[in-house]
Amino acid sequence: MRFLPALTRAAAIGVVAVLGATALTACGSGSAGSTDNPYNLLQPGVLRAGTLSDAPPNVYLKDGKFTGFDNDLLVAAADKIGLKVEFVGTDFSALLAQVGNRKFDIGSSSITITEARKKTVDFGNGYDFGYFGLDVPAGSSLSSFDELPGKRVVVVQGTVQDDYATGKGLDPVRVPDYNGALNQLKAGTADAWIAPAEIGEKSAADSGGKITVAAKLLSPAPTAYAFAKGNDALREALDKALDEVIADGTWTRLQEQYYPGRPIPADFTPGSGNQVAPSASAAS
Repeated sequence: MRFLPALTRAAAIGVVAVLGATALTACGSGSAGSTDNPYNLLQPGVLRAGTLSDAPPNVYLKDGKFTGFDNDLLVAAADKIGLKVEFVGTDFSALLAQVGNRKFDIGSSSITITEARKKTVDFGNGYDFGYFGLDVPAGSSLSSFDELPGKRVVVVQGTVQDDYATGKGLDPVRVPDYNGALNQLKAGTADAWIAPAEIGEKSAADSGGKITVAAKLLSPAPTAYAFAKGNDALREALDKALDEVIADGTWTRLQEQYYPGRPIPADFTPGSGNQVAPSASAAS
């Protein structure tokens, strides 16, 4: 009987050893997790994308589904690498910070690449180009961007149109979303709205003749998807997938669907022809 305590202690030590080995195995499962989630997604297999609901034809909500050129292109590219896209609506003014803080895996909203934005996020290769549009109330005498000084100009906060207006010394009225800008024009509380041209044209067409597009100006840089800084695995995989949907004709089909008749600048090449390396000074 004296041997029972010793045997009990030995058994206990054996159990501890087994549990310890199990714990070590569990702790070591990080490498397996990386294999299961090679793109460092918030949820393995699901690409959580921040987008907008009010910016057709680029990104918008229709019949309860997020769609538009940018979003449909992203779905096609994600499918190439076996990912399902989950879209979540947000305001553009918050989108890049939310991507940078990993609330979203990616930002999809015709985001123009700028050096200032590269301090917050990394960009994939450029997949589209765009114009600035000058939307004005019907009957306005405004016909060019040069006539805007002294006028009440509305822009969506944080956009390149906001940057343009500020750079021109216009002191614009900033609103959080495109509906807010459009409502300013409809209410007569703004003389002009500097908008992404495609969105401005669609808004004017849907306004029942209350709004017109007075002028257009080519945007200085391409648009691209935004990624959290350092998530190179996801960015590189989607850049490769983007080249594939360009090669298989999906990009051209979506261009014709969402921007019928829009000429493509001769010097614009989507995908790897518009490579944008992450800013080396972005972390400083």
